[in-house]
Amino acid sequence: MACGRCVEVCPAGAAKLGQKLCSKKAGGQVPEYPRQELPDATKWDHTKWSPNYRNDNRIETHKSGTAPCKTACPAHVAVQGYLKLAAQGRYDEALALIKRENPLPAICGRVCNRRCEDACTRGRVDAAVAIDEVKKFIAQRDLDAATRYVPPVVTPTRAGGFDQRIAIIGAGPAGLSCAFYLAEKGYKPVVFEKNERPGGMLTYGIPSFKLQKDVIEAEVEVIRLMGAEFRYGVEVGRDVTLDELREQGFKAFYVAIGCQGGRLAGIPGEDADDVTVAVDFLREVNSGKIDALSGRTIVVGGGNVAIDVARNACRLGSEHVEMFCLESEAQMPASEEERREAIEDGAHISCGWGPKEVHLDESGRVCGITFKRCTRVFDDEGRFAPEYDENDLRRVDADRVVMSIGQSIVWGDLLAGSKVELGRGQGALADPQTYQTAEPDIFVGGDVYTGPSFAIDAIAAGHEAAVSIHRFVQPGSTLTIGRNQRRYTALDRDDVVIESYDNASREAAHVDREREKAAPFSEYVETFTEEQVRAETARCLGCGASIVDPNKCIGCGLCTTKCAFDAIHLDRDRPECSTMVKYEQKLPSLGKYALKRAIKIKFGRK
Repeated sequence: MACGRCVEVCPAGAAKLGQKLCSKKAGGQVPEYPRQELPDATKWDHTKWSPNYRNDNRIETHKSGTAPCKTACPAHVAVQGYLKLAAQGRYDEALALIKRENPLPAICGRVCNRRCEDACTRGRVDAAVAIDEVKKFIAQRDLDAATRYVPPVVTPTRAGGFDQRIAIIGAGPAGLSCAFYLAEKGYKPVVFEKNERPGGMLTYGIPSFKLQKDVIEAEVEVIRLMGAEFRYGVEVGRDVTLDELREQGFKAFYVAIGCQGGRLAGIPGEDADDVTVAVDFLREVNSGKIDALSGRTIVVGGGNVAIDVARNACRLGSEHVEMFCLESEAQMPASEEERREAIEDGAHISCGWGPKEVHLDESGRVCGITFKRCTRVFDDEGRFAPEYDENDLRRVDADRVVMSIGQSIVWGDLLAGSKVELGRGQGALADPQTYQTAEPDIFVGGDVYTGPSFAIDAIAAGHEAAVSIHRFVQPGSTLTIGRNQRRYTALDRDDVVIESYDNASREAAHVDREREKAAPFSEYVETFTEEQVRAETARCLGCGASIVDPNKCIGCGLCTTKCAFDAIHLDRDRPECSTMVKYEQKLPSLGKYALKRAIKIKFGRK
């Protein structure tokens, strides 16, 4: 099933992820995987030693690769594993498996950018498996208190939970993820959030018709039940400082405040009241401060956030909504699906234009905006360096302009007096594996480290930060040695042999257009039915497999205790290896073995 749990726990590195599909290069057979050479077959000296054994041993995937869905997902969720569990109707176990890597599956089932589906091998046959829709179905259980899955707290010590206090600053996806995995280990993390509700941009940025806010509340409630504490309306740096928190006993900090600010274009007229940035516009809509719009709305930008602005404006009643972006239609950052939905909502999209000037009337209000033709967006090295034809201009009437051309980090006084260094775009500099900054007790993650990205990227970062923070607050621990390396390689989809498969077409979620008309800001895309889940999970080709090297296996049996499919069993192939020899007889016994080994090495196995 290639869920990878056996790989994660194997102390000897005997289990790794490979592929189950046959390979053209292997003559239409399943590939042969290398085995560890044994010391009874070759002379064993220092050249056989690995000084980096504890890290190399944790590499999860064979070089030839494994299931692309798990590889493509930033959190490396065991997609194939939970699809198989769902196919068997084992939904609670499927949800538990998802939460091994993603604590917000109901959210991701609605807003994830679906890199797993883009990489799906089935997509080379007809259409990718509807992975996200199946995940959404499974995660619906979290929305009902009677069926939600609250992972048990499993502490890596017999003493119970840990008393070290950890502060998480920001309740966005990165902060929530970090809180989840720290709570799972037995900590009681405290999450400080300056807003009145959790979720960050999930709550204040993503429109409700894509992600209902009660979904976020339900996922956060699971984290609270696990032991995390949430303090809302508290801005660290203004209401309390890092030094004051240290005095209160906090031993480590995870800063995940995201990119809460927007960027302007630097053009005349953009300081008018009717010119705003996308994050502020979306925050006011989601907070209920804007409940209706009239007139013409012009959106500058071509990304998914600009699409959200345009769709909100359409649903709020703006008479004409138009997006202008630098890129051509083929280059637009927004996905094809997002563009299609914006057009269905009534938005217009004009490509190849950059803003030149915002025009104001006599009262200082926006009355129009002029654009100039963009002739080139990127230079020969692929860097953003737009070029324009200043003579090719287009003026459009406007009652408001929303700039969606980038986001910024608003630090305030959060880092006052700290050693944290800032880099490009005022993002925090940190170790790329541990996320530790120049201030040893401060770790960062999410958009504040990477710049604007997707929720699943922030979730993956929060998980890794929890690993680092746990190690940091435990005396004498290393942040890097013996850590899961998270090195996943995808199999070559052009090399696999696919002779037979379930030829059913991809299932599609039902869209309730009547509900959309009646309540434009409610979710209108329905969840799969159980019948659809069974049909869709049957389409999975089962690309991946767990491969065990018997020459490296030490027979500890940890893998058998973690396997949700009862797929691993221990057999005793060589009982003679367990023959006990008295201490007084060890030299003759060892001497006999040494002689046989020397003969085997010298003359081979004949």
